[in-house]
Parts: sequence; structure tokens; C-alpha cells
Amino acid sequence: YGLKPDGVCCVVGSCAGGYDKETNILGDIIYTNSEIQNKGEHGSLQYFWEAFPVNIGRGKEPGTSDVKTTYMFTYLDADKKRPDLITLMEDYWTLLPKYQPSIKDPEKDLDVKRVLFAYFPTYRDSPLKPGFSRLLAVGDASGIQSPLSFGGFGALTRHLDRVSGAISEALRNDCLHKDDLSMINPYTPNLSATWMFQKAMSVSMGQNVDPKFVNRLLATNFQGMDDMGIDTIKPFLQDVVRVDGLVGSLGRSFVADPGYMPTIVSHVGIPRLVDWLGHVSMMGLYTTYHASVTPVITPFVDKMQDPRQRFRWRRRMEAWKFGSGSDYILPRDEEKK
Repeated sequence: YGLKPDGVCCVVGSCAGGYDKETNILGDIIYTNSEIQNKGEHGSLQYFWEAFPVNIGRGKEPGTSDVKTTYMFTYLDADKKRPDLITLMEDYWTLLPKYQPSIKDPEKDLDVKRVLFAYFPTYRDSPLKPGFSRLLAVGDASGIQSPLSFGGFGALTRHLDRVSGAISEALRNDCLHKDDLSMINPYTPNLSATWMFQKAMSVSMGQNVDPKFVNRLLATNFQGMDDMGIDTIKPFLQDVVRVDGLVGSLGRSFVADPGYMPTIVSHVGIPRLVDWLGHVSMMGLYTTYHASVTPVITPFVDKMQDPRQRFRWRRRMEAWKFGSGSDYILPRDEEKK
């Protein structure tokens, strides 16, 4: 309680009409069109953008709606000198015409339907462990969301089946001690590994960094993932990190821009790099456990007479599955169905 967040994702945005219909057909996930911004005493920020067309689909053709949702967000630490949301919102309205050139003056050109602004705190020691028996945090309160995502219901949907099934089993078998409940949202190495990405895309207070650093980093890594194909880039864009895609894309990035690696290491720091390598190693171990151990022990676990032991082993197997990203159905596997 009262623990300072290790990182914060600040988001501002709006849903509005008035955009060009003909170009309102595609969305953006992580888009940058500027270098790192020096905000003086507030530190340096790299702004990212997202956009989603509204009122298309379900019988409505793309290019027929002028309504769009746009977000501007940034990753930063929780230093008290960081800018407030009002400052970020002012930057959003100022920079929006550059991002969406079909409008010139947001105040005159847009019919604003709603405005969004929020802080999303994140903690390295996530998911958060229950502090009391018979009490379980869910959603953002559990820390189950990735440090890269905005949280909210979307971050929970991937885990709905797992969490709801585990809660039902806990209630049926009176596995409601805090040690039992902690296994519902256990350590997942792929979630912990994403901390390196947030660190790499943010600038600490007082840190001196090349304004082009984040853009160069993203360009190199996304090019590597794109070259590897949809089975690599699609899971990442849907907030699922797998060891095969991670190692492959990093290897390609090193080959494409080997001289940039020392700069990245200097930016994130040796201690965080070592910590990250530990999580990546655990991702590989969890992948092996899920593929090799789970199929063998599942029949034995299902026949266990002790409901608490059965509950705990099922949670361990789920941790191996979700902690390695093996729950994600790759496009190539969907085609086989």
C-alpha cells in the first residue's frame, strides 16, 4: 500500500468527428512522428500515437465515417517533477494536426464527442500478490497488465477464461488462503520481460540521450519483426511476448545495426539488462515446461485426491502456458484448423 510506481504510462486523447473520411480506414498502434521532447525541468519525453477509425465495420464500409479515436501517450518514471496531464493534453491538441493533417485547427475542425486522460501506474513486482485471504484483486488492481499496455478491460480479456476457471475451482474447494490465491496471478516471465521495452522507450530524469534514440530503436526492431513475418509481429502488437519471436527479432536487430547495441545497453543500464536476461531465460524454461512437462503430468494432476494440491498444480501449469505466451494461437496454427 502506498508504494511508488516503478513506471507510469500517461495517456491523453479524444474521440471526435471531422476527420477526412477517405483516409479514415486504418489505425495505428505505436506511431511516432517526432523526436524526444525536452520539457526542461519536467525531463524528456517521447510521444507515441494511436488511432482507431470509429463507425466502420458491421455493414458500414471503410471510408464512410469521419469519426476517429486518437491517443497520445508516453512512458516515464514517477518522479514528482514530471509534467501533469494538463500539460500533456495541451501538447496533444497542439501536435494533433501534425499527426492528422486532414485537420488544421482542432477547436474549429473537430466535433469532440469525448476526451480521455489517465495515468496508468505499473510495478515491476507484478502481478501483485494478495495481502489477505479470501480477497483477490482483478484487472488493473492485480497488476496483470503489461507495462506497455494501457490496462483496462482489454488487458484482462486474454486471461478471462484462466482467471474465471481458477476462481471457480478455488471457491469449490475452499482454496481461499492468500497463498492459494496468489497462484491465480503468478509470476509470468514474459510480463516481467516487457519492463525492458518500457525502459528502452522512456528517458529517466536527468538522462542525456540522443533525441533520435527511440525512433531508431523502434525502426530497427519493428523491421526485424516484420521480416520474420506475421507469427512474430502480430503477438507482440497484441501484447504477447514469446521467446521464439523475441530472440529472433533481437538477433535480426543486432545484425542490422550492431553498432547501436552499446548505446542501448548504456541507456537501460547493466543491472536492468541482467535482470531482463533472467526473465528471458525463464521464458525459455516455461516454454519447455509447457510443451514437455504439462502433457505428461496433466492426467496425474486431474486424479489427485487432495483438492488443494490439484488446484496448485493446475495453476502452475497455467503459469507455464501464459508465462511463455504459449496460450497465443499463432496465425499459422489458425490456418491448420
